[in-house]
Amino acid sequence: MFFHKKRDVNGFLLLDKPKGISSNSALQEVKNIFNAKKAGYIGTLDPLATGMLPICFGESTKFSNYLNQSDKKYNVIAKFGESTSTGDSYGTILKKRPILFNFFELSSALKKLTGSINQIPSMYSAIKYRGIPLYKYARRGIKIERSIRHVFIYKIDLLKQGKDWIELNVYCSKGTYIRTFIEDLGEQLLCGAHVISLRRLKISLLPYSKLKSISFLKNLLNKKKIEKRDIFTKLDNLLMPIDTPICHFPKIYISMKQSSFFKLGQKINFISNIENSLVRVFEEYNNNFIGLGKIFTGELLIPYRLVSILTN
Repeated sequence: MFFHKKRDVNGFLLLDKPKGISSNSALQEVKNIFNAKKAGYIGTLDPLATGMLPICFGESTKFSNYLNQSDKKYNVIAKFGESTSTGDSYGTILKKRPILFNFFELSSALKKLTGSINQIPSMYSAIKYRGIPLYKYARRGIKIERSIRHVFIYKIDLLKQGKDWIELNVYCSKGTYIRTFIEDLGEQLLCGAHVISLRRLKISLLPYSKLKSISFLKNLLNKKKIEKRDIFTKLDNLLMPIDTPICHFPKIYISMKQSSFFKLGQKINFISNIENSLVRVFEEYNNNFIGLGKIFTGELLIPYRLVSILTN
């Protein structure tokens, strides 16, 4: 089913990205299903990876950057004894080494990789150099010098272990590269390692139960004997609120009079016990979200990012 005229869609969707496609390809499929004018994703997942890929539609894209700064949780299965060109099973095997470590040495290596650690991102990452993702340079055989990144590993749960593989849950800060983490673990154990399965389970406080697959969305779109208008209503009902990417910020309500000034970008007097924090601002008389503000002293609310008038 294809519709030529694109729609103004505003909201937030948690996509369960399938294996084997890029994050951008997944985004374009979802954007076409919703027939949306504007949409973007937060936090690139490699083609190998599955799981939580947040999709922002319309006005929600204004707040995507704040979610990108959040902590994350991954499930990863790694294979020991082989290092690959990409750090995962999609790459070429560069080196094979015997697996000689014991459980004590594994536990020690995991402990060393917990807390504040330094990482050098893979050349097959989506980090951009002069506007071009590193993986595009890598595919041409060009190596770019990368800066060290400081990240934090909060917790590592060892779930299962086989003769040459391991399954972990990793709780980490923004900017953590799990492929690099596994490569570093392999080097700690002197045998090399690469990722064979990766799934993002959590970003910030977003609910895993809200994940929707592309196949689920397509089945809804392709249902027979349903009017186009009704199909889009069903799809739009799946969307979470515009302010979902900033759901971790406090929520405040302002009066109609205060709202009229706030929406014009003017500072307003607002007594609160909140200080020096971004806040989600709602109109108390209709519960509409109107934008992101900042309270500096507990007495002054300053507009930070406003929602435009919706034209759905």
